[in-house]
Amino acid sequence: MHPWERDARLVKEAVKKGEQAYGTVIEIACSRSSEDLLGARKAYHSLFDHSIEEDVASHVHSTQRKLLVALVSAYRYEGANLKDEVAKSEAKTLHNLIKNGQNKTIIEDDEVIRILATRSKPHIQAVLDAALRNEEDKITKKALTRVIITRADIDMKEINNEYHNLYGVSLSQRVEEIAKGNYKDLLLTLIAKGE
Repeated sequence: MHPWERDARLVKEAVKKGEQAYGTVIEIACSRSSEDLLGARKAYHSLFDHSIEEDVASHVHSTQRKLLVALVSAYRYEGANLKDEVAKSEAKTLHNLIKNGQNKTIIEDDEVIRILATRSKPHIQAVLDAALRNEEDKITKKALTRVIITRADIDMKEINNEYHNLYGVSLSQRVEEIAKGNYKDLLLTLIAKGE
């Protein structure tokens, strides 16, 4: 059996089984190349006289319908070109959607669906990396602020030395990288005072 036919049959079976089998549809839609997915869509139509999109749209009744239809019908860009600014912008969009979580789930949001259905795998990885980096920076800022403020008069010199030993940069350099404005000035002043 040709892989496209196998994928078409697997999707048909998953759609019939219902929600517990939608992972198969997601796996096929996300792990196959655009050409292979197009081949599976053609095989599906010739085998069952319906399109994958039609069957997914008519059989899936959960919040996943919109995303699944988009995943099986989109032609995903597969090139290696990746724009960091676009990835950062989309990471910020995802972060804001999660943070402000309205009544609908994130997989129902049109922007999230567009990103997941049309972006290349390296691009989606860059979006997720940027989103995680933003969270790590927030955690780092909070931790640095807490340590610098509470320990400035006690053992800042030792903390600065240990930070340099662990990370290869001084605490002041790290503050310069992640802080801005008056916040940065305050932290740098406290570090200098403690030394």
